[in-house]
Amino acid sequence: MQIASTLKHLPEQLYFDLVCLSADDVISMADSTITVEDIEGELFRIERIRDILVRRESELRYMMDDIQLCKEITRLKQELQKLVSIPDKDKSKEDREREEKLLQQINKLVETRDFLVDDVAFKSQQTSAPLLTKTGLTLLKDCCGFTCSVM
Repeated sequence: MQIASTLKHLPEQLYFDLVCLSADDVISMADSTITVEDIEGELFRIERIRDILVRRESELRYMMDDIQLCKEITRLKQELQKLVSIPDKDKSKEDREREEKLLQQINKLVETRDFLVDDVAFKSQQTSAPLLTKTGLTLLKDCCGFTCSVM
């Protein structure tokens, strides 16, 4: 099922090539009528498929890292909110120290996430094909930003 949903994200022609690949389309060593052009054609199609799948794997890994960072930021912010809601006069020294530590941890995670987003954008500029689809990159940029519930 996951393979089918991944295939739907492939360019239409490549998706068509994969879905419509029949046993007759696969070149066999036993086929004596095969030409060099047939072999080169199949190799080219395989390389295209591999490149697309590698990009998709990379995209999914970036998105997974982003989700985990956002979850951790959310958890730390919730903990911080509980401490902030305590009136200053009622806070212990440990509460104040924990607040400071939480702020530092949140800041570090936000910086890590910013680096992740910058890295995706940089790698996308270096290749002819974007590392993340427009939707994936938009999600990565928007999450944990001013419009995000995490922030």
